[in-house]
Amino acid sequence: MLGAAGVAFLGLFVVLEIAARHYGLRGPLTYQLRELALPPKSGGLLYAGLALMLVVLPWRQRFQALGAAIGIDLGLALVRWAADIPLHGGHAFGTGALWVILGYGVIAYTRRTGPERTLLFKGVGMALLLITGRKVGDTWLLLTSSALPKVLDQYVATADHALGEPSWLVGRIVGATGPIGFNTLDFVYGNLAVAAVVASLYQLRNVAAEGRFPRHHLVRTFVVIGLLGPAVYMIYPVVGPIFAYGNGTEHWAGVALWAETHDTARWAVADLWPRTLPPITTPQLMPFDGITPRNCMPSLHTAWAVAIYIHTRKCPRAGRYAGTFWLLATLTATLGFGYHYGVDLVAGVVFVLTIEAALRTYDQGWDRSGLRLVAYGAAVFTALLLSYRFLPVQMAERPWLSGPLLLLAMASVIYGYIRTTARWEPAAEQIRQPQPQPETV
Repeated sequence: MLGAAGVAFLGLFVVLEIAARHYGLRGPLTYQLRELALPPKSGGLLYAGLALMLVVLPWRQRFQALGAAIGIDLGLALVRWAADIPLHGGHAFGTGALWVILGYGVIAYTRRTGPERTLLFKGVGMALLLITGRKVGDTWLLLTSSALPKVLDQYVATADHALGEPSWLVGRIVGATGPIGFNTLDFVYGNLAVAAVVASLYQLRNVAAEGRFPRHHLVRTFVVIGLLGPAVYMIYPVVGPIFAYGNGTEHWAGVALWAETHDTARWAVADLWPRTLPPITTPQLMPFDGITPRNCMPSLHTAWAVAIYIHTRKCPRAGRYAGTFWLLATLTATLGFGYHYGVDLVAGVVFVLTIEAALRTYDQGWDRSGLRLVAYGAAVFTALLLSYRFLPVQMAERPWLSGPLLLLAMASVIYGYIRTTARWEPAAEQIRQPQPQPETV
């Protein structure tokens, strides 16, 4: 499965590089090659990828690999300092981690054989999938803003009346919490990948000792979400309430600075978020700038947070609590920062459960009940997107009906997932101790 995902990513890498060049942009391959020498923009992610690769190595080699990565970064930092090479938004560290990952790929090919080579290749591949997945996602976002001049925000915002426009409500609540509430949510929202790596490291902690990966783990789900999710952006472009219905300056200074340099008021419907609910009017396609990513439908932050929650259910109590907290905080941030509408979150939950069901059905040898769940989840997801696009006014005018139906559709997929996957869990075997037999005279 990991190999198939790697081949798919490689093909997507090349396609996106060509597409980006067509629009005068740098593609993911260019960005990745630049990080071999120049200060990387994703230094933390590079070390997270290295951490995932280390799970296939014994402890002594883990310390050697980490020491080599840090040593390379220190050496490069001195060279860049001596040559007066500016960071330009990049990080001083991270290149060493990428070099070590690639170096172990060479070691696997030249110095390892049999199962040991296969295991090391899987570790290197998993690390590179995480790293390149970020580059692929960034390029997708650039392409959505360049290739899709019009967005569907008016349709989604109108449909969101069925749920009571939760982004407007949560936005005001987050604003009322002040800097403490905002900074906490911003930390959670910005470190979702770190939480995923921590959960993955726990799941993969025994890989080196057992010589194999577990059948199903979080990295696979993250990779598939990142592969499929942006493709939906290309057919369902939405920028989010803070941009379509706001001035882009709420909450964070980064967005405020962006808004000062890109006349957002010219593009927004009106400056309504989060103070005034948008009126129910006949929606229409609206032009938007060529910079803001169309990355709302579905909410992939929601999908990834749900995946973390699912995969931390078998962790110790602290891990389960952390997974629950990360999910709730992420949902609050996606709405409270104005990045998503409520219906985006509903679609994101259905999206990730369908992917999880498909991956686990594959592990079960295409179990029939799993196939039914995947088909049902895909049908519900499609129905959600179609209803947001073609029935938004009817949904807004009858929230007492459409709101519960949306939640019921999401709940039905949740129930189907829990019920189906519960059947696949191995039944707890009762270990019976042999009873001592009475001695015969």
